Amino acid sequence: MAKILVIEDNEQLSETLSQRLERRGHVVILSRERDTAVSIAKAAQPALILLDSQLRGEQDWSTARALKHDDHTRAIPVIVLMANNSEEERSSAMQNGAFELHAKPVDIARLMQQIGAAIGEGESDEEPAVEAH
Repeated sequence: MAKILVIEDNEQLSETLSQRLERRGHVVILSRERDTAVSIAKAAQPALILLDSQLRGEQDWSTARALKHDDHTRAIPVIVLMANNSEEERSSAMQNGAFELHAKPVDIARLMQQIGAAIGEGESDEEPAVEAH
């Protein structure tokens, strides 16, 4: 299976995602800080990155931009987890390197399908949304 980097500061959500992905056989690396996320991605070379758009409550596309512009990480697909699902934020996410977008609260079944599509696996799941932001 795939190595997936989860960059999410909400502990409940990051643990839920980690457990679900590990049960599917994926190796999960967790990061709760934008400051270390790019260096972790460079070293780990994951097949996919799940990136919270608002780490520590601040909208900041610097992590997405850094991943997109680095030779070692630009080819890694990034699924952005978005609390603010406005058209403007969706456009900003795509302009800053998002491969795919996923609105919070996280719909586990849909997110697993998006992950499967991003890494070339057909995945589905039947669990309800997780009410963590």
